[in-house]
Amino acid sequence: MGAERRPRSIVDEESPLSRHLTPDQPSSLEKAITIITSLSTALQPMSLAELSRRTGLPKTTAHRLLGVLCRKGFARRIGIDYAIGDQLISLAGPGPRTIPGTRRIVLPYMIRLYELTRQTVNLAVSRGLEVTYIERVYGHTRVNSPSDDVDRAPLHCTATGKVLLAFNNELNASFRETGAMQKMTRRTLAGPAALDRELQMVRRNGLAYSREEFAEGVACAAAPVFGPDGRICMAVGVAGPSANSVTPEVAGMVRKTAHAISATIAKSIAGMAGRQKADGPGVSLL
Repeated sequence: MGAERRPRSIVDEESPLSRHLTPDQPSSLEKAITIITSLSTALQPMSLAELSRRTGLPKTTAHRLLGVLCRKGFARRIGIDYAIGDQLISLAGPGPRTIPGTRRIVLPYMIRLYELTRQTVNLAVSRGLEVTYIERVYGHTRVNSPSDDVDRAPLHCTATGKVLLAFNNELNASFRETGAMQKMTRRTLAGPAALDRELQMVRRNGLAYSREEFAEGVACAAAPVFGPDGRICMAVGVAGPSANSVTPEVAGMVRKTAHAISATIAKSIAGMAGRQKADGPGVSLL
């Protein structure tokens, strides 16, 4: 029998490629992950130069990898800048507390709230330690916000984020451990004690406000939407161009809308469960 032939690895010790790699040199995959991580933590689209600075990658390398990520849907171009792609968002999912099949229930209420207020209406869930906007209704006079292109925002300085923190104990605990209270404007709450006082008011009133705490010239009011189990699953809010646009009357409409959505979700899911028992498996909320 001849000598046993050993299998060759992808990067064999004797191959020409191995002579150009060192154990500490990151692979293309690691570099791409670094880019994705930077895009996913950015509050707004990033330029190639900014990505290069943040990741430490040469512009040519970053540009080449971004081309691949964009073609695969893991990144996307917004003008000359880059943001996280729809494919990655789809894989991540809209959040652990989203109830499947509720879009058809929620959207009519959001449209009605927009018709009453003529302000941008947001539906939000938590993803990681951020707010993710999964549905928006707005008109031609939409208020500009840093979250517009990325559909994400911090928890501590947005009305929807405060609602999610106030009624989700697990999220609140995680935010306390690893979250950062970045000061976005001069009105952003300063420190955990101030946030605690704010969240107590949110729990008491069932409403949260952000008065130019996330962005100058943007005011918001939000209220919790609860699932059939009594746990918060979403937050609905209204954003206007100034504090005067989010009046107590508008805030009351937001809270009333959230209550109506919660009740309708509970009723719809209860009805679905009843039909499942009568008809057997196969009924889906999707």
